[in-house]
Amino acid sequence: MASALGDNYNHLSPPQQELVKILSENGQDHLFRDWPGPGVDDDEKKAFFDQLIRLDWSYPGGLGAYIKNAKRLLADSKAGKNPFDGFTPSVPTGETLTFGDENFTQFEETGVREARKAAFVLVAGGLGERLGYSGIKLALPAETTTGACFLQHYIESILALQEASSEGGSQTHIPLVIMTSDDTHGRTLELLESNSYFGMQSTQVTLLKQEKVACLDDNEARLALDPQNRYRIQTKPHGHGDVHALLYSSGILKKWYDAGLKWVLFFQDTNGLLFKAIPSALGVSASKQYHVNSLAVPRKAKEAIGGITRLTHTDGRSMVINVEYNQLDPLLRASGYPDGDVNCETGYSPYPGNINQLILELGPYIEELSKTGGAIQEFVNPKYKDASKTSFKSSTRLECMMQDYPKTLPPSARVGFTVMETWLAYAPVKNNAEDAAKVPKGNPYHSATSGEMAIYRANCLILRKAGFQVADPVVQIFNGQEVEVWPRITWKPKWGLTFSLIKSKVSGHCSISQRSTLAIKGQQIFIENLSLDGALIIEAVDNAEVKVGGSVQNNGWSLETIDHKDTSEPEALRIRGFKFNKVEQVEKKYSEPGKFHFNA
Repeated sequence: MASALGDNYNHLSPPQQELVKILSENGQDHLFRDWPGPGVDDDEKKAFFDQLIRLDWSYPGGLGAYIKNAKRLLADSKAGKNPFDGFTPSVPTGETLTFGDENFTQFEETGVREARKAAFVLVAGGLGERLGYSGIKLALPAETTTGACFLQHYIESILALQEASSEGGSQTHIPLVIMTSDDTHGRTLELLESNSYFGMQSTQVTLLKQEKVACLDDNEARLALDPQNRYRIQTKPHGHGDVHALLYSSGILKKWYDAGLKWVLFFQDTNGLLFKAIPSALGVSASKQYHVNSLAVPRKAKEAIGGITRLTHTDGRSMVINVEYNQLDPLLRASGYPDGDVNCETGYSPYPGNINQLILELGPYIEELSKTGGAIQEFVNPKYKDASKTSFKSSTRLECMMQDYPKTLPPSARVGFTVMETWLAYAPVKNNAEDAAKVPKGNPYHSATSGEMAIYRANCLILRKAGFQVADPVVQIFNGQEVEVWPRITWKPKWGLTFSLIKSKVSGHCSISQRSTLAIKGQQIFIENLSLDGALIIEAVDNAEVKVGGSVQNNGWSLETIDHKDTSEPEALRIRGFKFNKVEQVEKKYSEPGKFHFNA
């Protein structure tokens, strides 16, 4: 390739010349073909090498390893090789929890204690464009009663865990890493800074930016040049599996280990229910001593969600791993289960649904990454022009997924799962209004509409379990989606971090009507014999103890339908299809410490 570069080669630094040599050995001469000599386009050539160096640095093993891996995976793809050849599926072992029973409550208590030894990793590389929202997904309101965005809700949940798990007044600081991308990095930082990190110390939060990977033009893994600019390589995201390599190369894992931390919890950017499930799931990890614990929900057979599966190879290897739903059914049929993926006596598939939230034990995690450098098994998904599989419709790239981490673990690794009820743990916001409206009846919409309604539903069901009389929901249609509308109940994480905490704050005969709104914004708000028919907002500083009771009746907040195409409304409301008309409410604010009674 030095010859392909001509005299340009002599103007390169030694590291650049070394990179040229690696590329040359891997069949990439086309990158420099027909370059003009020195003195022409020098700035563009410099920018090209800056990009190459960045691509080389950000991939475990460098560009040489990327191209070799790509050639192998592209050859497998062309040959139609099945990645599960030789593997037999079976049902793995795990823990299935029922919200509110003694077992669940014990795991929650254990999890809260363990949280002081935990770190959280939020995988948040995405924009909200697919949802019809032009900001970053983390800035989207999780619910519009209070308007708290996903990032605020997550941070306040971690802070609630931090406070509840602190022993003897010694405050622990639970670290949070956010994986960003070029698209989201600046805006995530701005969201944090403009909101004073939502109450977290700025030193607790680390942003790690994910780089993209080079695109591939053909089955020979030739790197794809930008058609508009010969001095630019096309790049695309590599997938959220990069989080492991980023954590490893940043040195942060060792720092956590040296500080005595034991757990790393990975979660994704738009699941407003997740922290209701985290204390008990962390308790399971600690009690069962799982190296890897995948959070899961019950899954109907053939439902479009990956299933947690034990795979055993003919050579004796075995692993517990997420298998995508479109691979699980044929894999079962090929392994002597003629009906494939079917529901068992519970009414659900025995293979629980993966929701992409992982709890890893830090020590074994570091040990594993020191062998792999954080590289996760990749896959390639080229769109071929025709059945000959010789050329692509457009450039492709290698991809990796965070949940594929267990694929390289030794058989001695303790890999399990924790199944939570879906209403408690899983309501992601990932589909726009039009796509959600096309979802077959009975399947989850996974939209901003269903995500918000799921938060109210979960809060209502939790309060019911705590003895509150909560009116049944009504069914309404927003943006073409039929959803259950429960009373709009929200609370700050530190008010109701665990079920036992919520039970301790609700007593007597309490009731709430279907049309009502209740927002609890404070830690020590106790509800006794409250009857609510309307809207009530109670806010109190941490050291104000407020007892709330009596009969509150007013015109409340009405729910108004809006069309997702109505540009006069803010995007965050349009994508839900509804807004609140705040007709009337009782609002009480306690900004001084002390003991107070609010009796309507």
